Amino acid sequence: MAKMDEINRRILRELTRDGRISNLDLAERVGLSPSACLRRVQELERNRVISGYRAVLDPVANGVGFVAYLGVGLGEHSKAAQEGFERVLQQSSEVVECHNTTGTIEYLLRVECADLQSYKIFHTEVLGTLPHVNSITSYVVLGSPKDLRA
Repeated sequence: MAKMDEINRRILRELTRDGRISNLDLAERVGLSPSACLRRVQELERNRVISGYRAVLDPVANGVGFVAYLGVGLGEHSKAAQEGFERVLQQSSEVVECHNTTGTIEYLLRVECADLQSYKIFHTEVLGTLPHVNSITSYVVLGSPKDLRA
């Protein structure tokens, strides 16, 4: 297991900001030699502290003009109901995040669509037809002043 000291935290912070940073630049930013920095990054990868690297996509260039978070409540709290709901979401390209939560809802979804009309179709023809869906509350994203997801 990689020890989580301040240097490793700085490495992770820098890689979160720019996963394509060169090892030379990363080493300079965290105050290590390039070889020591590379060893630490490889250890973090080997220990699955770093589990992958992703491209950050421009939503507009990819046809996403509408983003919303949805709180979804199920009328039945069984394992079968949850598995059935999750199975459908795995097949829905509009759902880019799905979180099983505690509280008054069972799921928090992040949904990305081309426009409001596309969202309406997803809302009524996909979510609205699922058995056990008891409530859907939509929170339309107006802007994202901070978004560190990669």
